[in-house]
Amino acid sequence: MCGGEGTRLRPLTFERPKPCIPIVNRPSIQHLVSHLSNMGFREVVVTLGYMGSAIEDALGDGSLFGVEMTYVHEKTKLGTAGSVKNAQKYLDGHDFLVVGGDHVTDLNVLEFYRAHQKEKAATSIGLLSIDDPGEYGIAEIDVSYTIRRFKEKPAPGEIFSNLASTGMYICNPSVFDHIPPNTKYDFARDLFPALMENGETIKGWLARGNWTDVGSPHSLRQAERWKLQDIAFTDIIGNLSSHGAQVKGPVQLGESITLGRNTKVIGPVAIGQGTSIGDNVLIGPYTSIGDKCIIRNNVKVFSSSLYNRVIVGANSTISGSIIDNDTHIGEKCSIENDTVIGPRVVLRDRVVIHSKTRLWPEVVIADGTVVKEHVLNEKFDLKYDGS
Repeated sequence: MCGGEGTRLRPLTFERPKPCIPIVNRPSIQHLVSHLSNMGFREVVVTLGYMGSAIEDALGDGSLFGVEMTYVHEKTKLGTAGSVKNAQKYLDGHDFLVVGGDHVTDLNVLEFYRAHQKEKAATSIGLLSIDDPGEYGIAEIDVSYTIRRFKEKPAPGEIFSNLASTGMYICNPSVFDHIPPNTKYDFARDLFPALMENGETIKGWLARGNWTDVGSPHSLRQAERWKLQDIAFTDIIGNLSSHGAQVKGPVQLGESITLGRNTKVIGPVAIGQGTSIGDNVLIGPYTSIGDKCIIRNNVKVFSSSLYNRVIVGANSTISGSIIDNDTHIGEKCSIENDTVIGPRVVLRDRVVIHSKTRLWPEVVIADGTVVKEHVLNEKFDLKYDGS
């Protein structure tokens, strides 16, 4: 399911759909489809809404991932279950797995599928025990894994379980009989309560491993951390020009990278092609740097994501942040943790960006400014909550 606008991740989703946000320099949905293929799922149906053509470009016909890809477009917003109903003709006749296009996971979904097939259930829900389930649907199960209660986004006092729905479901085709056509209809809010009222069985599957729906900048950084941890060794793809730099793996290095004198890269780190890094630079663990970036002398970057063509001025520090394409950071700047900077932003020299701050695309921050709150741009939608 790839229909949402990803407003909670703005400014990263103004010019790309959420499944195309880079994680370790690849659209996140490529990681998902690769995982599904590795699990043995060979037929993938993608429901498309917001900026769907970018998702088609990222996945193509699926052959690079070993799958057969089918795309189904939504003319209007149909909700999660409604979008799947819209693709019914490709799904009828056998049980099918439903996954959000923004999911990043290493869960054993093949085990999930097989567990469902052993049960006589209309649907099975992947459940994960988490510390703060208030932003998810939660389920109460019995010893046979039958779901007895389900509550979407419970308020304090309503959190009867910490088993949160991952938004990953295995459905019997009979569920289509309960979903009205051409109508906005959701799995959690509409379908599951209707099934339970009709006496249908819904099972839970207790997942083990990593999962996130990339619903916030924090969860996006967490997902990238997982993927960087998958880098097992240092891989130099092409020419590397190094002048006394130290690389401590695991590190992925693209084509035509330059590392300056006394620069240190401490993995896991990924650096895209054509990136130039100056002297006395420290690139810390869990950092991803895209293509054709320029990082000047004496810069420090820790646990951050820099997308393509980002320029970082001398003596600046970036910590735990996300910086979108073509942004220019001046000299002696400090970007604090959990900051999100949109594309084509310009920070002049000696700028300080406080933590948990977002900068909209194309804003310009004057010399010496201390930014303590979001900086929006009226050329773009100002909303940053919702889906």
